[in-house]
Amino acid sequence: QVQLVESGGGLVQAGGSLRLSCAASGSIFRFFTMGWYRQAPGKQRELVATITNYGSTNYEESVKGRFTVSRDNAKNTVYLQMNSLKPEDTAVYYCNAPTKNWWGQGTQVTVSS
Repeated sequence: QVQLVESGGGLVQAGGSLRLSCAASGSIFRFFTMGWYRQAPGKQRELVATITNYGSTNYEESVKGRFTVSRDNAKNTVYLQMNSLKPEDTAVYYCNAPTKNWWGQGTQVTVSS
């Protein structure tokens, strides 16, 4: 079982930036596609970005051009660089492997207008 710990969230003004980190406890993490998800109050959790173990990325339409997902397999860590943040990006952000159930506690991102 892999444990994931998200960090880097906070309160930022619209137009600002944050960098989220997701640290994995096990080295097998490097073999899996990883995803960043978010869940806003009263809404379902949604997948916003994925990165394969080889580094290929994919993004949900609303974050394209603003968010960048990356990973450092040597550090067992996945990152989400979020630029040009909007109030609608406010949510709890989680990382997970789409084929697994490794959910961490998430990290809160709040964007003020």
